Amino acid sequence: MTSGELATTTAPVGLGWLAARIGERTARGIAAAVSGLIRDGEVRPGTRLPTVRALAAELSVSPTTIAEAWAQLRAAGLIGTGRRRGTTVLVPPTGLVPTRMFPGWPAVDLEHGSPDPALLPPLEDAVAAGVRGDRAGKEPISSRLRAAVKPEWPFAAEAWTVAAGGREGVALACRAVARPGDVVAVEEPTAPWLLRQLRAARIHVVAVPCDESGPRPEALEAALAHRPVAFVYQPRAQDPLGHTVSGARIAELAAVLARTDTAVVEVDDLGPLAAGPGASLGAHLPGQVLLVRSYCTAFGTELRSCVLGGSAALVDRVRAQRAFGTAWSSPVLQDAQAFLLTDPTTASLLHRARRRYASRRAGLASALRDHGLDVGAGDGLLLWVPVPDETRTLVTLAARGVSVGAGSRGFPGGSGAPHIRVAVGQLPDDPAPVADLAGMIARAAGVRSRRTA
Repeated sequence: MTSGELATTTAPVGLGWLAARIGERTARGIAAAVSGLIRDGEVRPGTRLPTVRALAAELSVSPTTIAEAWAQLRAAGLIGTGRRRGTTVLVPPTGLVPTRMFPGWPAVDLEHGSPDPALLPPLEDAVAAGVRGDRAGKEPISSRLRAAVKPEWPFAAEAWTVAAGGREGVALACRAVARPGDVVAVEEPTAPWLLRQLRAARIHVVAVPCDESGPRPEALEAALAHRPVAFVYQPRAQDPLGHTVSGARIAELAAVLARTDTAVVEVDDLGPLAAGPGASLGAHLPGQVLLVRSYCTAFGTELRSCVLGGSAALVDRVRAQRAFGTAWSSPVLQDAQAFLLTDPTTASLLHRARRRYASRRAGLASALRDHGLDVGAGDGLLLWVPVPDETRTLVTLAARGVSVGAGSRGFPGGSGAPHIRVAVGQLPDDPAPVADLAGMIARAAGVRSRRTA
């Protein structure tokens, strides 16, 4: 059977099952979600899809939206419609989504590492569960959310609190451990937004260079000579390098820090989308460590969900900082997040999203290597790409409508080996435009392709 042909008709897909796997409820988002289910083999060739009106009613969108999504899928050769058999999944064509469906690079986030809206889980059931929860609790974190996060926490936290999103959580943690004028040790390179937050708080930064295993112990030892009040780093899916710090490296760093009372802030911005559980300094130094885990990338920003857990003294200082800022996060949203963290259907959607992101990251990394750029795939929603001249590469790409991140913004001193940061979360699954992007980056960097070398 060739691609695009109809397979033997099987049972129709469950209407509720399909609706639960559709995140962004636009024609593009619905088409992308159903396309992913077909590509991943979760919806087999020959499967009958719901009628336009039935799915529209289930998703609370107009029938026109579903019709437009089905039109995109038909154009991609993924579904066919007959008078008697209805809309049915076809054997997928050899290529993935045709290039003609690609909206163009100006419409794709290649700079900030935002998630793909089509891969976010739906929130309706979660919000309904949140509304049914106990709103009378006086603790900053709801009992349901604490129970949901505790089994996945990498060490036994002494206390817990919440923040309205990952960025606020990190800002609160940094202000809790350092005052204006204090020195904080930070891994290098690191996330540009993290450096911006520290500078906005008038906190001085001393760099702790990383290798492929994480912050280097001897570099941390040298940084301690500057008497930092805290050490801030990312234990897994590090932005921008993509590494996850090994248990052995964690033990080495703990041995260095054990001789001090330096506070440690661990920033986990990817949360449950990370490929591995990651180790924590909290397993060695529980009285010194505060882990800040954001759930915004995995579940979307609507719930503004972030949990902080660790040293009771540090959590108390975060709560004191929060008392002078915004109000505590709504218990309704906290319980909605707890539902998502414990719901088996959502866990399946996260697993699929994790695979899709990994495939996109590996696909672009491989294409860049084919063009002579030494790139490791790592983990996370970013690639760290070495280039001969950062400014030339950025300007040349911008002239072609491609906006990527400047690597120099991730160095505390503003300088380092020239790199660019390329976000992969919203890359198309079609390898053709991804290969074109890799070629554009190589040409902009002035690197000779290995294909023609």
